[in-house]
Amino acid sequence: MKEPYMVIPLMKQAADEQGMGEHATLRSDVAWDSGAASAADARRVLRAFLARVPLTGRTPVPALPAMDAELVVSELATNAIRHAPGPCGLVLQLSAGTLAITVWDTSPDEPVVHKGDRHRVGGHGLHLVHTVSDTVVVGFRTVGKQITAHLCLPPHRDHAEGVPRNRDTPSDLQHL
Repeated sequence: MKEPYMVIPLMKQAADEQGMGEHATLRSDVAWDSGAASAADARRVLRAFLARVPLTGRTPVPALPAMDAELVVSELATNAIRHAPGPCGLVLQLSAGTLAITVWDTSPDEPVVHKGDRHRVGGHGLHLVHTVSDTVVVGFRTVGKQITAHLCLPPHRDHAEGVPRNRDTPSDLQHL
């Protein structure tokens, strides 16, 4: 299997920090050439980013938001790979209790969120992204668009594993 080549060398993917302490912004960017990206690569980038969080003196991202982040990265990267020609990229940013996940691509088409339908095969990704994210914002670039999903992290004192989510699961997702 041919290894994908990233536009940005791994040495230049190190997280950038802006500010100091727990509230400093931690950021990581990666871009892939046309046809070189995969959802698995995007998930690996996210996992590496989340593994760096406690090494910078910050509170680790709890398991449930980390799983939500993996789902978001996977769905957004898959959509960029399937529906947009050319390169794409992933930007991860952690600041002030929020994890922002941005995927950009070269397609100018606005994404369509389909209502959940347990009888439809596929087309559930953006609905799931909206369900697990606190906000989702679509922005347009000179060439293409970017989609940013914001996941609010629980305050430090609530970081215990197994804390139930505060979001309600739409009834149409319970049957998927």
